Amino acid sequence: MSILAVHPGAYYHIESFESPRFAGYFEKLVRPEDLGSVDLDAFNVVLIPCRTPADRMEASKEQLLAYLDQGGTIVATGESESQLFLPGIAFTPQPTNFWWWLTPGADLGVRIAAPDHPLFARLTQRDVTWHLHGWFDPPEGVQVLAVNGEGKPILYIDEVTTRGRMVITSLDPFFHHGSHFMPATTRFLEGFLPWMRNDLDRKAD
Repeated sequence: MSILAVHPGAYYHIESFESPRFAGYFEKLVRPEDLGSVDLDAFNVVLIPCRTPADRMEASKEQLLAYLDQGGTIVATGESESQLFLPGIAFTPQPTNFWWWLTPGADLGVRIAAPDHPLFARLTQRDVTWHLHGWFDPPEGVQVLAVNGEGKPILYIDEVTTRGRMVITSLDPFFHHGSHFMPATTRFLEGFLPWMRNDLDRKAD
């Protein structure tokens, strides 16, 4: 078992990574500026959480690419401008309606695109629905797991851009879980992190 989490140090990262609820999913925590001193090949998964400032990650761009090309897995969640330091990502931001759910009968439009994927043995559509920050135009051949109301990907697995694996999403569960705001984000992590441990904590084939 070997999962490394980048830890930018904001209060919501501290709550997500250091509190007992989820701390056991991470063997090591590292500040973005210290990535260069870490042997990433010792870890099967590198997780980059929501709202990790891209300017703190860009110096590690080549290191992350080399790790992927050795068969590593990177999980990158939303609002981190991951396209600035990870390959093959094309992201379009959108205005966020934080209060759509106050309208009776409202439907954000998020849909599970691959219901037979093992992740969705642990998550329901309700667990991936809180609000939207944007969508991706991913490379051909990726596995799209969830889409917005226009059918645009918001969560996908890319095993075509490199010899490794990237799990990319515009969802921001660590931010909201760590802020104690949006119960769906805690449910998301309660399903996603066990899946990450069981299914991703190994080198990509």
